Amino acid sequence: MARIKVKLVSWDEIVDWAWNLAKIIKNDGYKPDVIVALARGGYVPARLLCDFLDVENLLSIQSQHWTEAAKAEEKAIIKFPYTVDLHNYRVLVVDDIVDTGDTLKLARDFVAENWKPKELKTAALQWISPVAKFKPDYYYIEVKDWTWFQYPWTRLEDTYQFIKRMMTETYKETGKREWSYKEIIDGFKEWYGIDVGDRYYKDALNILIEKQFIKYDEANDKYVLLTM
Repeated sequence: MARIKVKLVSWDEIVDWAWNLAKIIKNDGYKPDVIVALARGGYVPARLLCDFLDVENLLSIQSQHWTEAAKAEEKAIIKFPYTVDLHNYRVLVVDDIVDTGDTLKLARDFVAENWKPKELKTAALQWISPVAKFKPDYYYIEVKDWTWFQYPWTRLEDTYQFIKRMMTETYKETGKREWSYKEIIDGFKEWYGIDVGDRYYKDALNILIEKQFIKYDEANDKYVLLTM
């Protein structure tokens, strides 16, 4: 059994989820004038909703909680705050998923207080109901068992962070520093229950080398943990 429950999400699924989310919003009679993408996860869903809801105006704001895949900081923050006058506009703030709910709630409150829209609602593709402290006005999928959804736009980032976590935790448990490529791939599949493919594994390892977390020992064909 995987140590962390991960769902590999395809582009086709994202388009389908956004299409159905747009239908829910339409059926409720809400017609936003402006969509605000919650950076970074909300960019793609927000752009799709612009298309499916026929909304021309797209802004973004960055409210950040998750700083590493499947690991959260204690407090969400607004990065690079700025002000826009939206007092004559209906606004929809969009994220990919509501997990803790902290980032979407913070963004909603910031927009309401500082941008002063005529009306403001929130939407997400998914809502993890058992753990979320905030429920969006609109969502397509209610997730009842906590899962890390591995979206196409975070695949490489998640892959290198997942490898880093796997190597770090394994070192703490066993003292293992050296990994063959096959051991990394087999371990990744065992830990996370998904297979992202060679190009992601290889680029992820190159990123970890650049970050000086590991080095490649060419003579022994091994990746060696450096930072523990």
